[in-house]
Amino acid sequence: MSAPAYLPFARPTLDDATIQGVAAVLRSGWIASGPQVAAFERALSEYFGGRPVRTLTSATAAIEVALQVCGVGPGDEVITSAQSFFTAPNMIIKVGAKPVFVDCDLATRNIDLAQTAAAITPATRAILPTHFAGLPVDMDGLYRLAREHRLRVIEDAALAIGSSWRGRRIGAFGDLVAFSFHPNKNMTAIEGGALVLNNADEAKLTEKLRFHGISRLADGTRDVDVAGGKFNLPDVNACVGLAQLARLDEFTAARRALAEHYFRSFHTDPPCVLPARGHPGDEAGHSWNMFAPLLPLGRMRITRRQFIDAMHARGIGIGISYEALHLSTLARRFGYHEGNFPNAERIARETITLPLFPTMTFADVERVCTAAAEIIAQSRL
Repeated sequence: MSAPAYLPFARPTLDDATIQGVAAVLRSGWIASGPQVAAFERALSEYFGGRPVRTLTSATAAIEVALQVCGVGPGDEVITSAQSFFTAPNMIIKVGAKPVFVDCDLATRNIDLAQTAAAITPATRAILPTHFAGLPVDMDGLYRLAREHRLRVIEDAALAIGSSWRGRRIGAFGDLVAFSFHPNKNMTAIEGGALVLNNADEAKLTEKLRFHGISRLADGTRDVDVAGGKFNLPDVNACVGLAQLARLDEFTAARRALAEHYFRSFHTDPPCVLPARGHPGDEAGHSWNMFAPLLPLGRMRITRRQFIDAMHARGIGIGISYEALHLSTLARRFGYHEGNFPNAERIARETITLPLFPTMTFADVERVCTAAAEIIAQSRL
C-alpha cells in the first residue's frame, strides 16, 4: 500500500477558471496595476460596505502605509501584542516609532485590553492589534478604549478576511484595517494585501504612499510631496484576488466545518490546550485561518521540534504560529526580555499549527488527530 499524500498545513484553492483568467491578463499586455486592480478594489469596497479600499503588495505594506496615514513617526509609541507575526513591530520600528508590547489572552491569543489601557502614555499614537487566527479582538472594548484616549487603531486583519464581530464584517467598520492575500490566508492574490480606509483623503494619500509619493499635475507632469514606496499590486494578482473573493464565503464555511471537526476529533493524553472557539454568543464570527493547539510539553519526553519531525515523517505538515515578538533580537533592543509576557511566551514555546485549508476532508482531519494522539501518547512521561 502506498503512503498517503503529503498534507501541508496550508494550501491555496485555485480553480481552472482563475488560471485561465490569469492567462487572459497576461495576453492583454496590461500586467501591472490597471483595470483588474480597479475592479478588485471596487469589489473589496462593496464587500466592506462601501468603505474605500486600496490594494498593496502585502499586508506588511498595508500596515506600513497605515502608520504613515496616521502620522506615526519618531517619538511616538504604538501598542501591539507580543503574540503575533513580526509585521507589526517591524513596521512600527521602520517608521521610527517605538513598539510597546502587551500580553495576550491565553485562550483567544488576542491582545489583552486591560494591559493595553495600562500601557498608554502621552506618547501613544495608536493601537495595533491582531485578529489572531481569524478570531476578532473584542471590538467593543478596543474602540471604547481608543475613543477614550483619542487613539488611532490599525487592525492587523491579515488572518481575518471573512471574520465578523456581532454580525458585522471585520473591515466594514472601525478605523484602518489591513488584510493579507498571501497563499496561506483565507483567500489569496498570489501575494498582496489591502487597506480599508475611512475617507477619500486617506485613500488618496494611500495611493501616493504606495507609488513613490507621486501626484499628477494638470499639465501632465508629476510632483512628490510625501516620501512614498513602491507597493502597487499587479493586475495578475488582482485577477486572482477577484476570483478568490467571489468564493470567500464558500472557503470560510469549509474552514469553519473543518475546525468543528477538529474539536470533535482532537483528543490527546495528556491533553493539549485547544484554541478558543470564539467569543461567547458570537462563535460564528471566527473565520479559522489556523487551528493552533498548545502541546503539553511539560508532560512529554520529546521536544516540539521532535513532535513536528514525527508528524512530518507521517506526511503531515506542521507550522508554528507564532514566536514571542518581544524576544526577537530587534525587540530586545527596546529592553524586553524573558518573563515580560508569560502568555505570549508560553504560546511561543508550545504552539503548533495543524493543517487547515478548504479542500481538506474530514478524513484528513482525522488523520492529523490520530497521528498527533499517537505521538503524544508514545512520548508521555
